Amino acid sequence: MKRDTLRIVFMGTPDFAVATLKTLIDNDYTVVGVITAPDKPAGRGRKLNESAVKKYAVEQGLTILQPTNLKNEDFVNELKGLEANLQIVVAFRMLPEVVWGMPKYGTFNLHASLLPNYRGAAPIHWAIINGETKTGVTTFFIDEKIDTGAMILQEDVAISGDETVGSLHDKLMNIGSALVLKTVDLIQQDTVETTIQPKTIDLKTAYKLNKDNCKIDWSLDLNTIYNKIRGLNPFPAAWCHLINGDEDLNVKIFKVGKEKDTHNFENGILLVTKNELKVAVTDGYLHIEELQLPGKRKMDVKSLLNGYDFHKNSKML
Repeated sequence: MKRDTLRIVFMGTPDFAVATLKTLIDNDYTVVGVITAPDKPAGRGRKLNESAVKKYAVEQGLTILQPTNLKNEDFVNELKGLEANLQIVVAFRMLPEVVWGMPKYGTFNLHASLLPNYRGAAPIHWAIINGETKTGVTTFFIDEKIDTGAMILQEDVAISGDETVGSLHDKLMNIGSALVLKTVDLIQQDTVETTIQPKTIDLKTAYKLNKDNCKIDWSLDLNTIYNKIRGLNPFPAAWCHLINGDEDLNVKIFKVGKEKDTHNFENGILLVTKNELKVAVTDGYLHIEELQLPGKRKMDVKSLLNGYDFHKNSKML
């Protein structure tokens, strides 16, 4: 099969997906259509905000579809009209069979984990939160369940001890786009070999993030809290209550250092000096380096200490 016989529909929404779409365009593959999320109102003026994928697709003059319902008959007919024989999905949503089963050469997805572990919405975050030292990317053919289809290719990526979700996101974005290109090349050459995902009861899951599972529990050990904060930095950010005198503030914590130590302080108690802010936990201290007060910009701890007064016995809850 020759490259110019491939007609690709690309589906994706955030920046993570743009890198892959750009790689396909840069390597002269024919992208006959781009499916992305509908524009959403954002900000105080509620101005419609376009997805990162849409912005790039507009720049490239690509055909764009933005369905609200993937089973809608008009959308399905528009998709058929593009006459694609391959669909590629990166950071989109679950597809109905009428969509993923449409093209001759199938529909494959890029997932930011080493499947079968970390199926779900937030694989990059949970790998760091759980203290993993290795993750990766996987391409697989989509089936009727979430992230369960036959695997095509995988590539490992090491996670350093101070990795954040921001830095790991960018690594996986670039490695993933290259893996998609390799996968498309295999499909083009008709040399794809797949591996059925192993069935095991001990799989780790990448649950969708919400306010509850992003909250810091200061009763946990030093490394567990440290991993959670870096696994949510810079987005959506770990948070907790700051009790400071009569104030009860929701604060976001982005960057911390850790210090293993033995002490007699209550968990969550703040120890404040002119240049330092640290929180006592069971087996040491977390040094706050970057945080955000409600209604304020994100700031480093020295800037905070220059303009904010902490009361005696202030604590994090």
